[in-house]
Amino acid sequence: MNKAVFLDRDGVINEVQTKRVKFVNHPSDLYIINGVPEAIAKIRELGYMTFIVTNQGGVGLGYISEKMLDKIHKRLKRELLKLNASAVINDIAVCIHRPNEGCNCRKPNSGMILNLAEKFAINLSESYMIGDMETDVMAGKKVGCKTVFIGETNNTQADYICPDLRTFARLL
Repeated sequence: MNKAVFLDRDGVINEVQTKRVKFVNHPSDLYIINGVPEAIAKIRELGYMTFIVTNQGGVGLGYISEKMLDKIHKRLKRELLKLNASAVINDIAVCIHRPNEGCNCRKPNSGMILNLAEKFAINLSESYMIGDMETDVMAGKKVGCKTVFIGETNNTQADYICPDLRTFARLL
């Protein structure tokens, strides 16, 4: 069985709601957070597969097309590799449903994690779910992953709190 780190996208890997960008609706809106490529490389060096699990309800709401989302993810993977050749993302799972649509994949539900775990033979108890929202933490908890909240809070169910992905990778 493999072990993995499941990463939320917006706010963990790339900027969102910052001075430079509000939402990532086009590849040109993509700004990778400082230290992320090195963090992903370190995580992989320690024997973890890396996956992105991301809610992208803007597709279901009509703000962005699936084709544009695919272009964003291709650029994201390309930029990570350009910044660090070892910053490989094994796969990206996306929930494109509208919020409150009732699907099993949209975090805090755990469908995306479970699908990746089955596809890549992941031991979830040896894996981590990392995100900047409590819905990310809840999705990881539901499947028995260790959980990490990225940011500052006193109000989380996460097992660990780190200011950023780089700090998590150093502590892993």
